[in-house]
Amino acid sequence: MDKYYCEFEDTEENKLIYTPIFNEYVSLVEKYIEQQLMERMPEFNMTAFTASLQLHKDEMAEDIFDILLTFTDFLAFKEMFIEYRAEKEGRSLDLSSGLVVTSLCKSTSPSS
Repeated sequence: MDKYYCEFEDTEENKLIYTPIFNEYVSLVEKYIEQQLMERMPEFNMTAFTASLQLHKDEMAEDIFDILLTFTDFLAFKEMFIEYRAEKEGRSLDLSSGLVVTSLCKSTSPSS
């Protein structure tokens, strides 16, 4: 993310540069997932797995399918970079100064 975060701006318009960055990101995620699955299951085949997911998506837990789809969702990808840039530039939302912790239990220590 450090390599490309400066390219992203919080605007409606999508720059042409976003496309190759997104494609690189998707490729890296897919390779990582495939590598991890092959380490655990040497007979794993990504093409067969993808086809099986499509055939059985109605039988899968919706949350799992949503997580897998998020990895290839451009808008989620763009938002991730925009938030990362804001954090790197010190523009992220910091709510820590407004937080107060109050005990719900009565104090058992004797009064002075």
